[in-house]
Amino acid sequence: MPDLVTSLPLLALTAVLGYLLGSVPFGIVFARLFGLGDLRKIGSGNIGATNVLRTGNKPAAALTLIGDVGKGAFAVILARTLLAEDAAQLAGFAAYLGHCFPVYLGFKGGKGVATWLGTVLAIAWPVGLAAALTWLAVAALFRISSLAGLAAAALTPVWAFALGYPGVLILTIALAVLIFIRHHQNIARLLTGHEPKIGKK
Repeated sequence: MPDLVTSLPLLALTAVLGYLLGSVPFGIVFARLFGLGDLRKIGSGNIGATNVLRTGNKPAAALTLIGDVGKGAFAVILARTLLAEDAAQLAGFAAYLGHCFPVYLGFKGGKGVATWLGTVLAIAWPVGLAAALTWLAVAALFRISSLAGLAAAALTPVWAFALGYPGVLILTIALAVLIFIRHHQNIARLLTGHEPKIGKK
């Protein structure tokens, strides 16, 4: 955990702004721009890139992924540039919460794997890169996005410790716990063998 050097009012403002940024539902936005309809009524009903991909529209899915990764990374980088590392970690965490519980959608959001990845990449890029490679390896092997996300999240604290970034351990553990909570339905389907694979409409 980084040293607390930013004042409490600025940390509170950082949390609010990070949350509002994370709440921007890029999946909903791009689905409508591409004429795909209401993403919440398609496939799993999730607002993330995986569900956009189920529509068959790869450009919309790619833009959603970029947007969701970008909002986590941007929140971290902006807070770090303007304030300090404690604010940066808080901004990333708040952006993740915003994606999962967006105020613009009645607090019903996505699972947040892309936003989590953007946050971790910006916080400590070697750790984020290891997490991304973990996701890619598991996704390539099993073709299941949720399983890849769960594996990557679970191993990220391990990567943080192994790569010499103890200051991000608490953040990566907290995010991993939330990702598992947000994926409780996916975990149930994984256990019964009913979780859909990547690209399935």
